[in-house]
Amino acid sequence: MTDVSAAGGILFRVNEEDELQVLLIYRREVWDLPKGKKENSESLEQCAVREVSEEVGCPEPEILDELATTYHEYERGNKHYGKTTYWYAMQSDYGEPLHPQEEEGIEKIAWVSLKEARKRVGYDNLREVLEKFDRWHRNRNGSDPGR
Repeated sequence: MTDVSAAGGILFRVNEEDELQVLLIYRREVWDLPKGKKENSESLEQCAVREVSEEVGCPEPEILDELATTYHEYERGNKHYGKTTYWYAMQSDYGEPLHPQEEEGIEKIAWVSLKEARKRVGYDNLREVLEKFDRWHRNRNGSDPGR
């Protein structure tokens, strides 16, 4: 088995209606969170910032905290991989419309409520990451984020 390290983020904002929203990507017919493989020369944090920036067109999102680590195995071709992904809470002041990275197969991106994100994501481990983000955000703000 080949080990793979990756990093990604839950990019979030509070919209005009004071609703907490997270950004999802749609790739390979599944709603997902932006992430990608770590390059040898970068830290996990640098990887998370680069991957989120590339996949959604958001220059230099800011990491606020480390949230969770997930692991899953998959096969491509005849090779078996074990992928560990490190997840971070991220924000950005970038106000321009964001754009999916089409060359990576990302068809669309969407800002959705946390409740909607839990329904849409295509993997159970991502629902767990979103739950950890929810707890982190409530603890950080001392309130209910309007789920």
